[in-house]
Amino acid sequence: MTADPFLRSRGLKIPKDGTIVRGRIRGALKSGGYEGKEAEAVLKVVTGGDRVLELGAGIGYMSTLIASKRPVDRVVSYEANPALIPFIHAMHAANDVTNVTVHNALLSDGPGDPVPFYVRQSFLSSSMDRESDPDGIVATEMVARHDIHAVLAELRPQVLVCDIEGAEARLLPAADLSCLRAAVIELHPQWIGQAGVQAVFDAFHRGGLTYFPRWSDAKVVCFRKGW
Repeated sequence: MTADPFLRSRGLKIPKDGTIVRGRIRGALKSGGYEGKEAEAVLKVVTGGDRVLELGAGIGYMSTLIASKRPVDRVVSYEANPALIPFIHAMHAANDVTNVTVHNALLSDGPGDPVPFYVRQSFLSSSMDRESDPDGIVATEMVARHDIHAVLAELRPQVLVCDIEGAEARLLPAADLSCLRAAVIELHPQWIGQAGVQAVFDAFHRGGLTYFPRWSDAKVVCFRKGW
């Protein structure tokens, strides 16, 4: 009998890549708990025909979940870590997902030159912050920056899904979020503090969206328009 090349999580096929899917990530995927709070919120928020902008694609789990479980128009995903891009494409291929566009880039307040991204042995520890673990860096990659204003103007997404390890406090307040109907954001108060959390809430309020507690859970917060 041929060994199954996939793990299963929420009905999705996850390629058994030992460099990415290992340790607690593998355990969480097998138990169905991987990104559980965010997944539950996203499946409640996203509806048929939506255009979804995802910031922080990770292993491609959320974009695969959205495109597989909801008849969306398309998903546009941004992921800064170049080491994850091949796995994201493998995830999409394994699940017959064809309406997700993946950019190995990050968004910023206006265009700019590429910035360094510090790759560590564990992709969860990789980041733009060199000083958090300088001895753990195994490679430094220059990552392109895309202008968030131009991306929002062109895509006009109805839904934003965002998990960018604290950068939400700098990026989201700079953007006009009024095109959105809803958003699911994983906050990182341990890094952005009370002021950063308040800045994110204020950014959505300026865009006409209100905190929706029923679909929020701890650091995963949902915003909706017109409820």
